[in-house]
Amino acid sequence: MIRRIIHINEDACNGCGLCAKACHEGAIAMVDGKARLIREDYCDGLGDCLPTCPTGAISFEEREAAAYDEAAVRAHLAQAGHHAQPSGACPGSRAATIAPSDPGDASGSACPAPSQLRQWPVQLKLAPIHAPYFEQAHLLIAADCAAYAYGAFHQDFMHGKVTLIGCPKLDAVNYAEKLTEILKGNDIQSLTLVRMEVPCCGGLERMAASALEQSKKKIPFRVVTLSTSGKVLSADSH
Repeated sequence: MIRRIIHINEDACNGCGLCAKACHEGAIAMVDGKARLIREDYCDGLGDCLPTCPTGAISFEEREAAAYDEAAVRAHLAQAGHHAQPSGACPGSRAATIAPSDPGDASGSACPAPSQLRQWPVQLKLAPIHAPYFEQAHLLIAADCAAYAYGAFHQDFMHGKVTLIGCPKLDAVNYAEKLTEILKGNDIQSLTLVRMEVPCCGGLERMAASALEQSKKKIPFRVVTLSTSGKVLSADSH
């Protein structure tokens, strides 16, 4: 079958092993100091390994490949002595849609500012490439400190959007390729980027602009820049 699967450029691989650790299915192993896809049917094509690679040696390709076999993955992990479950079983990376918050909590107490988060995970590093909540979504990419600087972040920016957050300085990875795949593989209606005025947030803006260009999608793109004191400095449409 033709499907999406990872490709590892061994010439670019520096042998750090981070991708092998990030792969929940055990599809990647270190062989002779290089990362290698050991079995096609272990790879689910979600790309958890991709943002961990410091040299950009991992990419997606669509080609003839064996179908993902969850039963084989479970047997492989059990034989290796791992208790982790495949396909993002870690609660932090398992995709889920979140219903709109009720105005009160389980005890009936009033909740004056209900959460506008519509999906999980929220970290761009953990986000899947495909998920039901991406279809016809208005996508918000935000610096992870933006919500702390801007008090009405949920109401003014997150409302009605799928929200993904990241920090190009702390995460130390280039998310352009992963975001490109999200834009290419889903019916995204618009893209909003909320960044801080600090220089390192320029990496987040460049990543989003590059992903939009590489995806060849013609969708509205808006960049909002916040000051460290929480003021909107600019809001530009591209």
